[in-house]
Amino acid sequence: MAQLSPLLKQATPVVVDHGEGVYLYDVEGKRHLDFTAGIGVTSTGHCHPHVVRAAQEQIGKLVHGQYTTVMHKPLLELTERLGGVLPSGLDSLFYANSGSEAVEAALRLSRQATQRPNVIVFQGGFHGRTVAAASMTTSGTRFSAGIGPLMAGVHVAPFPYAYHYGWDERTATKFALRELDYLFQTVSAPNETAAMFVEPVLGEGGYVPANSEFMAGLRERADRHGILLVVDEIQTGFGRTGKFWGHDHFDVSPDIVLIAKGLASGFPLSGIAASQELMAKAFPGSQGGTYGGNAVSCAAAIATLEVIQQENLVENAAERGRQLLEGARVIADKTPSIGEVRGLGLLVGSEFTTADGEPDTATAQAAQQAASKNGLLLLTCGPYMNVVRMVPPLVVTAEQVDDALRIWGDVVASVTGS
Repeated sequence: MAQLSPLLKQATPVVVDHGEGVYLYDVEGKRHLDFTAGIGVTSTGHCHPHVVRAAQEQIGKLVHGQYTTVMHKPLLELTERLGGVLPSGLDSLFYANSGSEAVEAALRLSRQATQRPNVIVFQGGFHGRTVAAASMTTSGTRFSAGIGPLMAGVHVAPFPYAYHYGWDERTATKFALRELDYLFQTVSAPNETAAMFVEPVLGEGGYVPANSEFMAGLRERADRHGILLVVDEIQTGFGRTGKFWGHDHFDVSPDIVLIAKGLASGFPLSGIAASQELMAKAFPGSQGGTYGGNAVSCAAAIATLEVIQQENLVENAAERGRQLLEGARVIADKTPSIGEVRGLGLLVGSEFTTADGEPDTATAQAAQQAASKNGLLLLTCGPYMNVVRMVPPLVVTAEQVDDALRIWGDVVASVTGS
């Protein structure tokens, strides 16, 4: 009898029968508030009728048309639609299946376009599990342990994670930029550096937002040294942060944007966007893949964009995000075990720490597990897995946020005794 790999540890005990909106229903009929959204994937909620119809209709027409062999209408239409929401100047797209593939495509493009070998990533960033992407990931050693030697040419600079350092944000930002300059002097000369890869909000690294001063500092250094600024919007894009792109909060223009997750409401689709001029510098044959730009996934992505726009989900994410962040902070104010609550839009993390400020993984895990038993599905993140994250679908309502906060408040009180 075949079984799933024992390494696939389940975050919750739920076996799902079906999903609807913000809810998952298990095989016993119990309803669960899903504040995981498939790790930020089901942006329009589970089985949004418009997305389902689009996928069903496409399945009856064409399931797969390999896009370096033939073109198909959903691929062309999606590309046109994305042109209306992509950052200014990014008018060329390459599609793949997963976030890791998008990261590797951007890495390949960056090195080929600049003819430089090195890339800089930032402490706590998550970019994927394939070898190159894992080599660029510093949100936890579990993603790269045991597969070394890792890819050469990756250098790590600090991210302004103020709570970790015990500083205010301005101090942490000045430190991060100063250390980036020091890295250029000691490890990777600017003329050897192809790109900097950065998340607008650290995802697996603990739901830590960047800030305008930091992002402007990256842009200025990229311009000064001819380095490409690659913004990883895999988790933060498509309205998740309360603006269409996470970097919109910081008024910065990227050279390459990475997309996936919420793009197609659960269907596998990812991509990179750059200018035509930059994309043309990649080597012939360096982009491709069997399933990239799958017809059904593209149809679902078109429908997803329509739902986001027609139902004002970016605005909803901003409003519900403020409600969720404020409510989680009220709970934290009563709970010494929660050292900080932070986030942007519908990315909210509560970091658990001990009385002396050390990571409190055990309490975070206990709270997450207790929440799942009480009908609220959550995940943990951070290098120590001591941050409980809330990442509900963008269709979440005020009443559903209130329900989640009620459960969360009860769970935290019971687990911490506060």
